Amino acid sequence: MMPLPLANDEEENVIKHIGGSPDVRRHLENLGFVVGGDVRIISRMGGNIIVNVKETRIAIDEKLASKIMV
Repeated sequence: MMPLPLANDEEENVIKHIGGSPDVRRHLENLGFVVGGDVRIISRMGGNIIVNVKETRIAIDEKLASKIMV
């Protein structure tokens, strides 16, 4: 298990754990990041990571992405 920012680009990963405060976990869940779901890093730009989750592209910062364990 590792934080999402350490995953390889364009590689399909399964979310195993979501950390952080209850508000952070709820926010990530509302964006589509749920345990057992698939996530793939599309690209990285200026401290942000663009990911594909549930057929949607979402940009999140690396600090928030580090709460997602794959």
